[in-house]
Amino acid sequence: MKNSIPSNPILDKLPAHLHQYIIPQNYEHYSAIDQAVWRYVMRKNVVFLSKLAHHTYVEGLKQTGVSIERIPNMYGMNRILKDLGWAAAAVDGFIPPAAFMEFQAYNVLVIAADIRLLEHIEYTSAPDIIHESAGHAPIIANPEYAEYLRRLGEIGSKAIASAHDWDIYTAVRKLSQLKELADASLEAIEKAQKLVDELQSKEIVNSEMARIRNLQWWTVEYGLIGTIEDYKIYGAGLLSSIGESEWCMSNHVKKIPYTIEAADQNFDITRPQPQLFVTPDFAHLSMVLDEFANEMALRKGGLKGVQQLIDSKNLGSIELSTGLQISGVFSKVLSYDNRPVFIQTIGPTALSYREKELIGHSRVTHPNGFGSPIGKLKGINIAIEDMSPRDLEAYHIYEGREACLEFEGGIKVSGKVITGTRNLMGKILLISFVDCTVTYKNEILFNPENGIFHLAVGKEVVSAFAGPADLHSFNLMDHKLTPKLKVSPKSNYTISLEMAYQQVRDIREKKTSDQTFSDLCSDVLIKYPNEWLLNLESYELAKTIGSEENENLLLNNLDNISTQFPRLKHLIDSGLEMINVSLNNTQLTF
Repeated sequence: MKNSIPSNPILDKLPAHLHQYIIPQNYEHYSAIDQAVWRYVMRKNVVFLSKLAHHTYVEGLKQTGVSIERIPNMYGMNRILKDLGWAAAAVDGFIPPAAFMEFQAYNVLVIAADIRLLEHIEYTSAPDIIHESAGHAPIIANPEYAEYLRRLGEIGSKAIASAHDWDIYTAVRKLSQLKELADASLEAIEKAQKLVDELQSKEIVNSEMARIRNLQWWTVEYGLIGTIEDYKIYGAGLLSSIGESEWCMSNHVKKIPYTIEAADQNFDITRPQPQLFVTPDFAHLSMVLDEFANEMALRKGGLKGVQQLIDSKNLGSIELSTGLQISGVFSKVLSYDNRPVFIQTIGPTALSYREKELIGHSRVTHPNGFGSPIGKLKGINIAIEDMSPRDLEAYHIYEGREACLEFEGGIKVSGKVITGTRNLMGKILLISFVDCTVTYKNEILFNPENGIFHLAVGKEVVSAFAGPADLHSFNLMDHKLTPKLKVSPKSNYTISLEMAYQQVRDIREKKTSDQTFSDLCSDVLIKYPNEWLLNLESYELAKTIGSEENENLLLNNLDNISTQFPRLKHLIDSGLEMINVSLNNTQLTF
């Protein structure tokens, strides 16, 4: 069962198209070095962040089943998370922003199965299991924050993206993969970094998706809570970065009160952040989110919303004032008095009502697009949707009658009415015609040879959003992740090094005898004199066992490493401090 995917009731309710991103965790793939990286970061976090993180953090580690000693297993996490109304799912690195948001909307934390390299122990731009499970998971133990996260996903999944957003996503994904690939060439990394820099430097108006991703970044990933003078960390990017969590507390990083203006503050995922936003409390996050949502096409609709969908060139939906929803790739809009009066899609299109596809109006019925006028009839105060049966008959909108309807904006519909489609409340949603011609000035928009014309009833567009109204209307199983880069076989040295790390772990966990420790120390000092984390873990073991001679030898070697490699000194010093704390503080063993 090692390749199966752990589940819980939350995961079971996910729509089918999201399952394409979920992968088995393959726990056995984590090496002893990976486990040591996890242990170091988590021990550092608990010692350091217990004072600087939001009070939910340390308690949340316990509640969500995140251990200090070993990388969490998804099975265990899901057993515990279900009690919080959440689930965890392993994914293959970066996934498209819309999918990431949609997982959140279903109360699912997406957790990258990979773990950062030892050389990136302080920070990685790639999503990894430290960032996701040790950063995101503990804070959802706070109900107010968990609800904010869900609503952010729910609203964000409807945000309209742009082609530029997709270009940046694919470029950043490739760069992050290269940086976490042990044998990636410097040339390949520099080339990928150059592309990311070029894309991020383009002066392009942010899409809705880009703006709400900014909000996510400055809250969920890099948020501070409290006041400008007195704040705590709650953002997962900071909680999972032992380097940046310290850096962010300094005066070098500007602190700004969190407002909707954060939506227009772009970020660079590959570099430390020069400023951070401080929210007074978690409830304030939801207030700003609602303020942002009020600006979105999701709530405003109108001409601008339709135009955003056209510019996105992606699958999207509009909702009319009757509740009728049209889903497809929008290609054209005619306007009058700054209002849309005709819309057109290309390719397969589906019609829905309240997120449920209308019988007989699937993409099979409309394989080549759908077009319809929108709005009121010219010179008539009452809209078609508000007409009584007598009104409809008076304007010849009646079975078997020839009707000639002229809409505001100059759209004319002429044909024989064959039927109308109504909702449960009796409100008319569609009017179907045969022998129909639709014109705009001298342009023919629909002619009798095209078959049955379906007039969408609605005086205005009240909403426009990304994706289909009914998730079952379209085949959404076509999102292809960038193929993972090939990893070269491990060298003999790496295999031997992993075995040494495993020996340390086995002795610490009493799986082997302490008598083998002296031989192990000799190997560490002779074969791996510059492997700082291995030497640090061996020193801790010597101190725990009471092997004073080996303790002194390893401590001296750690001093040598610090002198020879100054960039490692602060990591070694922090590790020594953590060892001293852990030997006198049982709280680190939860």
